[in-house]
Amino acid sequence: MRYSVIYPAASIVLLLCFSVSFAQKKEMVKLVPSVKEKKIDIFIGGKPFTSFLYPDSIEKPVLYPLHAANGTVVTRGFPLNPRPADPTDHPHHLGLWFNFENVNGLDFWNNSYAIPKEKKNLYGWIKTDKVLQAANGEKGILSYHANWTNQQNDILLEETTRYEFSGTAHQRIVDRVTILKADRDVLFTDAKDGLLGLRLAHELQIPTTEDQKFTDNKGNVTIVKGGTDNIPNGTYLTSEGKQGNDAWSTRGRWCKVYGKMGADSISIAIIDHPENPNYPTFWHARGYGLFAANPLGEKIFTNGKSFKNLQLKKGESVTFRFRIIIDEGNKTISPGQLNQSADKFSKMK
Repeated sequence: MRYSVIYPAASIVLLLCFSVSFAQKKEMVKLVPSVKEKKIDIFIGGKPFTSFLYPDSIEKPVLYPLHAANGTVVTRGFPLNPRPADPTDHPHHLGLWFNFENVNGLDFWNNSYAIPKEKKNLYGWIKTDKVLQAANGEKGILSYHANWTNQQNDILLEETTRYEFSGTAHQRIVDRVTILKADRDVLFTDAKDGLLGLRLAHELQIPTTEDQKFTDNKGNVTIVKGGTDNIPNGTYLTSEGKQGNDAWSTRGRWCKVYGKMGADSISIAIIDHPENPNYPTFWHARGYGLFAANPLGEKIFTNGKSFKNLQLKKGESVTFRFRIIIDEGNKTISPGQLNQSADKFSKMK
């Protein structure tokens, strides 16, 4: 026999307030360093969130992999830990990273193990030499110092980055503040590939009719004919209402990608900061899984109508701030919620 329980209106209000309060409760963040492996594991609410990897072998420091609060891995596994059906294009797309295609003529963005030795002199490295802080709490703090160098280890830029990690039962937030100080005169020449990049899990790609290349855990490569890959179901939405592939090359204060992974909706949003150069950023958001914010790629994004080089004299510096929100649950995070988060983030210094 079923019974119905009728609550007084006041009790319903209290229950709703309790539910909202519980849903927004901050979970504790713990950082576990391993100096030998040159990595720091980040846990939120006792569950793996990501790892900060900084060995010189991967040409730049990265956060990899990234998990949603329910444990789902939202970044591509390849090349470090390929999963079945992972695309194998662009081996330099690894987790979440920050670099640029043309700094004094050196390409920091495209450098990877796949570049032939005889061409490595055309590429730059970002080498982390100091972890400055690793603190636990409701906000986990990780800060580090790195050098942007050429093949001869000559330093072009000194990077100081501070991460703040936080989370609730259904959400993970990464705030990144990066200061780049010039050790010599430096020119960021307007280019397509930059600046904050994220490579998405296969499911969050936009469905396509083009042929796709995949690998299994043993490295076997398979070509899947266009239109037959039924795994991708993602799409983009910007703060200006641009959707899908139309998000690419447009400006906005935020952009999110969202789709189904298992039974849940997963969304990843990147939020720009009003004090960043060339705000609001252009979105280098590709259907095949590259999700990037690039304020320094104006020339290609405007079809040559304008360009935006960034010049730093020796001793000068520039600061970039970005927020990344990973959300999971029955429905995707709304534009209204993202606007509220962007408003709060805009006050962050």
